[in-house]
Amino acid sequence: MLGRVFLLVATLLILHAAFSTYEHLSHLKSLGKPEGSLPYDITLEAIVGLAVGILGASLNASTLKEITWASEMKTRSIDEMDARLGFASYVNRGRNLPS
Repeated sequence: MLGRVFLLVATLLILHAAFSTYEHLSHLKSLGKPEGSLPYDITLEAIVGLAVGILGASLNASTLKEITWASEMKTRSIDEMDARLGFASYVNRGRNLPS
């Protein structure tokens, strides 16, 4: 639940930073000034939004699974693992018989 709240806050922060950037550039354009760098508060807001988004995505992720052979064998039987279907040959041997 906390991860989703962080994702919502991050989305709002990024959208507000984008809107603030648009307003700042529109203001500079109306004054006839060349485009300069963004103010530090907009840059800081975007970076904080990114950090909160990464934290929210990390908290919202599912638990990690083991990747060991022993953990895989807990869910499968030996018959499934030792079937050796890669060695099965489905070639018809009838063509080798003399006609």
